[in-house]
Amino acid sequence: MNWYLQSSKDSDVAKSTRIRFARNLRGFRFNLKYKEEIRKLEDKIKENIFSIGYGLKFLKLSDMDEITKQSLVEKNLISPKFSKDENGSILINDDENICIMIGGEDHLQIQVFNCGLDLKNTLNLAIEVDNKLDEVLGYSINKKYGYLTSSPKNVGTGLRASVMVHLPALSKTNNIRKILEAINNFGINIRGVYGESSESLSDMYQISNKQTLGISEEEIVENLNAIVSKVISQERKARKLLTKDALDLEDLVYRSYGIISNCRKISYKEAFKLLSNVKLGTDLGILKELTDLKVQKLYLYTKPANLQKFLGEKYEKLEMDEKRAEVIKQILNEK
Repeated sequence: MNWYLQSSKDSDVAKSTRIRFARNLRGFRFNLKYKEEIRKLEDKIKENIFSIGYGLKFLKLSDMDEITKQSLVEKNLISPKFSKDENGSILINDDENICIMIGGEDHLQIQVFNCGLDLKNTLNLAIEVDNKLDEVLGYSINKKYGYLTSSPKNVGTGLRASVMVHLPALSKTNNIRKILEAINNFGINIRGVYGESSESLSDMYQISNKQTLGISEEEIVENLNAIVSKVISQERKARKLLTKDALDLEDLVYRSYGIISNCRKISYKEAFKLLSNVKLGTDLGILKELTDLKVQKLYLYTKPANLQKFLGEKYEKLEMDEKRAEVIKQILNEK
């Protein structure tokens, strides 16, 4: 089962972990813009793909339809900006826990994913993949500054570690702004679901490191783990506070569940807003009707592109609202 449909001990708050390394190869200009240069980079990677291993497959974005590209964005495997790059390509394995973006801002953006809060193990696998790529392809590196990148903000380790968190109770108790400000004061980014400049959907936020230079990969991960663990603790305390008004909370959860389980049509944004309450109710044991797996499926297959992938058909927006309601019922009724 793919990582984005799995759960771990902290999945009530921490939905997923990502480790990303920005890397550039020796012998190529940074920030490639010309097709010929990009083709040479791709050729070098394709020639060495079996030596790299991990069951990685080479796929060009230009060979994908728009729904397939958007489905990768919705799974957070590629960025919205990268999905629009006609010259972009990826290396990806069947489990989709390794996805390497090729030819964007940097030659390679190596990404490794996991469910829940699991920064250490995710980092270990990312370092293993990173070392193999360096051995086979050869990175551009400076003894003083570390890995060289197109953007100064990534120089050094080139590491961006991030954790996706679900914070509905902090939002409902009006403590979310205080938490966001505190996180920023610790030199940590907190953004929307799809990274920089994106909005928070369904009370989901992405927490990541800012500093990449003058600090080791392990220190970055330790610092982020400490901050995220504190956020998890604060969210759980807020949830306990909400349970003091048990009737109000149960009413909110079951109203949300009632709408998604009985609606004949529903928009993506409304579904996601209601799913935040449904997930909260499931995690707190209020909703006995759902499992973690069903909640994860609802989050994934109510998104527009993955909804169409799930059904194997292309639909117009109004049709999708009807089909989304049907898919929700199908998932809820699974044995």
